[in-house]
Amino acid sequence: MNNRLKVLRAERNWSQADLAQALGVSRQTVNALETGRYDPSLPLAFKIAHVFGQPIESIFSE
Repeated sequence: MNNRLKVLRAERNWSQADLAQALGVSRQTVNALETGRYDPSLPLAFKIAHVFGQPIESIFSE
């Protein structure tokens, strides 16, 4: 699954640790999401969409 997490995070000048704290996950989880090694659970995908104020579909794609 492709995603725009790294771009969205960079637009806000957030570190991986900043995003991890906002999501309640580890920095390693954010890194794995950004590199495509981990697909988020549905609740985590909704939380990510909420943090960035965007629909899930604009962040994640097949």
